[in-house]
Amino acid sequence: MRRLIYVPIIHTMADMGSKSEALRQESIRRFGVESWERSRRVIDDVWEGIRAKLLIRNLPWERVRIYQDGLPVSGKELEIARGVAAQGSKNYQIVLELVDKGAKLIGTESPELLLREYAHVKQITEAQTDAEREEAKRSYAAESAEILKARDTFIAQRIAETLEEGEVALLFLGMMHEVDRLLPEGIQVEFLIDRLPLWDAKER
Repeated sequence: MRRLIYVPIIHTMADMGSKSEALRQESIRRFGVESWERSRRVIDDVWEGIRAKLLIRNLPWERVRIYQDGLPVSGKELEIARGVAAQGSKNYQIVLELVDKGAKLIGTESPELLLREYAHVKQITEAQTDAEREEAKRSYAAESAEILKARDTFIAQRIAETLEEGEVALLFLGMMHEVDRLLPEGIQVEFLIDRLPLWDAKER
C-alpha cells in the first residue's frame, strides 16, 4: 500500500524568495506593523505544532518521500531547500530535519507553472501605483484558478509516478490545493490536521 499524509502549510515571508521583502512591506502597508508581527508569531506557533505532530508519528523515515509546495522538479531540490531554510523558512527547516532522519525530498512542481504564477506576483509587488496594483491583482485573479488546477494535476501525477509501494508521502501543501482528489485510488490519503474549516467547506 502507498500512503500519503497531507500536511497543511501556511507560507511565511521566508518562503517567498526574492519577493519576500516587497510582500512584507505590502502587508505592513495594508495592516500595520503590529498586525504583521502578531501574524508572524502565530504562524511560527503553527509550524511548531506541525513539527511536533510529524515527529510524534515516528514514521519509517527511510521509506518517507517529501513533496513540497513550490519546489520545482530541477535536480537541485536539496540545494533549493537549504537556501530557503537558511533564510528562516520554518517549512523548509522541518523538511531538512526529516531529510536528516532519512526521508527523501522529491521535486514536486512544474517549473513552467511556477514561473507563470511568479510573473503575476511580480507584477503585483512591483506595481508603482494603486491603480497598477489593482490591475495586476485582477489579472492574477482571472488566471489563478486555471493555474492552481494545472499545478494540482501535475503534483498528483508526480506523486503517482514517484511514490513506490510501501512508501509514505508527506505532502506539504497550501490549503487551497485539492491534490488529494486527483490521486489514484491506490494511494491512501490521511490528513495531519483533521477537519480544517476550508476542507469542511469543500465537502458541503
